[in-house]
Amino acid sequence: MKHLEYKSYTGSIEYSKADDLLYGKILGIKGLISYEGKTGKELEEDFKEAIDTYLTDCKNDGITPEKPFKGSFNVRLSAELHQKAALLAIDEKMSLNNFVAESIRERIFKETGNRI
Repeated sequence: MKHLEYKSYTGSIEYSKADDLLYGKILGIKGLISYEGKTGKELEEDFKEAIDTYLTDCKNDGITPEKPFKGSFNVRLSAELHQKAALLAIDEKMSLNNFVAESIRERIFKETGNRI
């Protein structure tokens, strides 16, 4: 397992040799929500507790919780790469957005064997 999952949130799993401690943070949001544990079970419990606390605090404060991985992001690339991708997308009769999404899907499948 490379990540933890709970209520649509994904968390990292790291290890500190100096502290002999597992730790992580919620991925895909701007805010910092961290958690830790001596064992995998403790790490997962603290991960879930951190998310539940965050969601409760947001509700109590009347704040909308951040949604991880909203489905849009900016990509910065060279003008040459942008041009080549745009022209390939035109040749395939698809938008540049769909071309990029399909390219990412192909890479994920290649790396994980999972189709998205």
